[in-house]
Amino acid sequence: MDDFRPLPSRELHADFLEKVVQLLFKTVVFTTRQDKVILWRSPEDLEKQFDFEVRQNGESQEKLLQLLKDTVKYSVKTGHPYFINQLFSGLDPYGLAAQWLTDALNASVYTYEVAPVFTLMEQHIINEVCKMIGPQWSDGIFCPGGSFANGCALNLARFHRYPEIKKKGNKSAPPLAIFASDECHYSIFKFSALLGLGEDNVVTLKANDVGQIIPEDLERKISECIEEGMVPLMVIATMGTTVRGAFDPVNEISVICRKYNMWLHIDAAWGGGLLFSPKYRSKLNGIENADSIVINPHKLLAVPQQCSMLLVKDKKILHECHSRGAEYLFQKDKYYDATYDVGDRYLQCGRKCDVFKFWFMWKAKGAGGFASHIDVLMDLAAYFESQVSLRPEFALVSERQYMNVCFWFLPRYLRSRPNIADYHAQLQKVAPQIKAVMVNHGSVMLNYQPLKSLPNFFRFVSQNSSLTTRDVDFILDHIVEIGNSLFK
Repeated sequence: MDDFRPLPSRELHADFLEKVVQLLFKTVVFTTRQDKVILWRSPEDLEKQFDFEVRQNGESQEKLLQLLKDTVKYSVKTGHPYFINQLFSGLDPYGLAAQWLTDALNASVYTYEVAPVFTLMEQHIINEVCKMIGPQWSDGIFCPGGSFANGCALNLARFHRYPEIKKKGNKSAPPLAIFASDECHYSIFKFSALLGLGEDNVVTLKANDVGQIIPEDLERKISECIEEGMVPLMVIATMGTTVRGAFDPVNEISVICRKYNMWLHIDAAWGGGLLFSPKYRSKLNGIENADSIVINPHKLLAVPQQCSMLLVKDKKILHECHSRGAEYLFQKDKYYDATYDVGDRYLQCGRKCDVFKFWFMWKAKGAGGFASHIDVLMDLAAYFESQVSLRPEFALVSERQYMNVCFWFLPRYLRSRPNIADYHAQLQKVAPQIKAVMVNHGSVMLNYQPLKSLPNFFRFVSQNSSLTTRDVDFILDHIVEIGNSLFK
């Protein structure tokens, strides 16, 4: 194939690209409820049915179009209303348009000269979100996901307490203790290992019956660590835990953090979007007391993957902790004000323009549009919970705190029995078998998981405000139909 130059040509590529767009319109963008969420194939079967091989010579455009069709055919349609498997879903048209534009421009946001619009846009969006948190908030960065943002927060907390670590390493500090709920995100452990803090030095706090940190347990464990010669470094509180959607009592936790001179990081990747909802903003009360906060607009606000922000109260700390001053990028004698070159505040160098999707959707909908989206989702979650409570085929795992509704399907022989969770062995196999049928049919993707001593249960959570109560009824009826056929 002679077509190897990375430059679009109207003669060579216009027709091809138009066909690609039409293919996406037909098979991805305008998904309906009548379409399958996925055409499931096992890994072994997919290896046989899909052409994964790369070769010495390139393929024709006709073959490339077929490969695109096959890719769509066997991929999950995450914009489908019945994709409710993760903490992201939906396909926002304005976000999609913005993502297409940034991919076409192929910019990287580290200096003003290569990304002038996106550089200024990032600062505007960061400033606006900081204002929504509180007057003391002033700075932040965009990150490739909430896990990375949590890792950056760990690094900032360590640098804040022991700045010499940046040059001298962990040997210049005593053993450090990090405190987090036993229902916190697993990234806390991964990045504690990566940073040399150690997974064993993440002290897990027992959550209460709805998944919240118990402040008394936190203070008791801080005292124990001090007695063992460790320095209590930080607490990670969560506003919207992954499984149960719990909100930790951050006002009480912040008092404890001030008492022991500890950094307070809030993982609000899932719940932080409530900043846009006047009706539900109170669930974030106390968030302003943190030192750092993670918010993922690609979750609650349905911005296309990925869009994640790490916000900080101390305006200087990002530059002091992360900067290296690479001269080939951050020259001191530039032809414009080099303070606009934000890249040295980041751990990354090359970086996608994730801000544009968020900004463009905000422009299209306004803050009021985001608020309406959130309110619809909260009403839908309340309806789902009410239906689970009313129907004898289901039982709630715990009271809903947010949009997460955690529930068991009960086979006939378990209905009306007390203490459902005691039937661990029987319940453990129910959700996986029902999900397997749904996925093989391509009808619904709904996640399940165990949690500590609790057997497998379903978790309903959606960020797609096009869902209706009729959809909820269909999903629950579908689970009952499958469950009754599997478990006689």
